[in-house]
Amino acid sequence: MRTLKHLLLIAALTPIAAALPTGQAGAQDRFGTRTGSISFHSSTPVEDIEAHNRKVSCVYDAGTGAIELAVLIKAFEFRKALMQEHFNENYMESNTHPKATFKGTLTGMDAAAKRSAGTYAVTIKGDLTMHGVTRPLEEPATLVVRPDGSLKGTARFTVRPEDHDITIPGVVRNNIAERIVVSVDLDLTSL
Repeated sequence: MRTLKHLLLIAALTPIAAALPTGQAGAQDRFGTRTGSISFHSSTPVEDIEAHNRKVSCVYDAGTGAIELAVLIKAFEFRKALMQEHFNENYMESNTHPKATFKGTLTGMDAAAKRSAGTYAVTIKGDLTMHGVTRPLEEPATLVVRPDGSLKGTARFTVRPEDHDITIPGVVRNNIAERIVVSVDLDLTSL
């Protein structure tokens, strides 16, 4: 019997996969993962807060540059259970907003580079939806084309909680950084 988390993951990936081109040429350029990693770090003089999510779904079409990610908010894991509880209930309201998504494009590689092993500086540009609020995002990233044809994508950027209507109560305002550092690490294989 499939678990609820597994079913939610399939539900999150289905529209992503359906939106990408099909056919012989498109299939050769499609890459994906269900085990990508996103972490975030907040550092203040009062405390450091860090969480990791290793259940990130991503589909990338190298032919068009289209890329989509889906992240279940409740899959973030913290060192302290109380932090995780506050994150889900008080800040992210994960029962109301169960996932964050990114939909956009990856640019900066020509057609030949997409087939050649190497490390490439690229740009991700699109819309980040988190806590029910969509904002444009454009950031540098790195894409490694491995000799076996698989890909590794990494990016690091900052997000301001208030940009996504995430309210930080005054009593803990000094505990949470104004800009949260987000790190993305994806190992993508051919679909």
